[in-house]
Amino acid sequence: MLALVVAAAAQAQEKPADYPKKPIRVVIGIAAGGGLDAMTRLGARKLAERWGQSVIVDNRPGGGTVLGMDLVAQAQPDGYTLLGASDTLMLNGVLKRARYDVRKTFLPIAQLTTQPYMLVVNPSLPVKSVQELIAHARAKPGALSYGSQGLGTTGHIGWERFKLMTGTDIVHVPYKGAAPAVIDTISGQIQMTFSNIVTSGAHVRSGRLRGLAITGPRRGQVFPDMPTVSESGVPGFEMSNSYAYFAPAGTPRAIVRAINGVLIQGMHAPETVKVLAADGSEPVAPATPEEFRAKFEREYAALEKTVKAANIRIQ
Repeated sequence: MLALVVAAAAQAQEKPADYPKKPIRVVIGIAAGGGLDAMTRLGARKLAERWGQSVIVDNRPGGGTVLGMDLVAQAQPDGYTLLGASDTLMLNGVLKRARYDVRKTFLPIAQLTTQPYMLVVNPSLPVKSVQELIAHARAKPGALSYGSQGLGTTGHIGWERFKLMTGTDIVHVPYKGAAPAVIDTISGQIQMTFSNIVTSGAHVRSGRLRGLAITGPRRGQVFPDMPTVSESGVPGFEMSNSYAYFAPAGTPRAIVRAINGVLIQGMHAPETVKVLAADGSEPVAPATPEEFRAKFEREYAALEKTVKAANIRIQ
């Protein structure tokens, strides 16, 4: 890991001598506040500190982040207009919310951080593990319900993948955000949801929710004794929300690699890692833009299969 971070630092030095010569704009398709906004601004700060040039975060909410995507898609590929995006970018592509193929329109630069979710249930549900939840759901098909942040969101897709992998029938109840789903899980209106660790952690500690598992590839630092869904009887299941930088297709490779190097080095700085850990997040493992692009395309293909298998349609 250290060697990869050092390599990224060297890569960051290999940029065109005259870049950047003016402020860089990073567009995000949501209003100020929230994880995407915070992580994009953190990345922008790392770039500004490294190069001594202003990096401005431009919030352009609308269309489920598609408005911001459109602005960057139409921008000059010169390294001065970038896109900050979460996994919603991929969802917008698979669900055809965008008018273009996001894989061809945007050039992946670097992933910043990733944050897994926690599978939480109402304490009245007679289950204390993922295996018990699966058995209970199979015994009562259609009797249980889960909440998501809305149709076509990461939570919705994640639950449908969980159902396909476990052969369970759990009813979807979409909400307008994660918070209402957590509130209704606590009250018993629904039985379960996927919630970020920061939000759900306090409720799990107080006993208002029961945490069954973490959805990431490994156990987290905040709840180290809580198993992952994958090790709890659903091998291969993972769900997380990551934040990344993209550029318009055609942006010079040297600029893309330089931005990648600065962001990777910045996200893996010891003080940054410590701050992220407090929120249940961690920097994504270092990867070149080419490796990130290959990963993006693999995950895009997997998401297409899930959406097709679950017959998910967004009107």
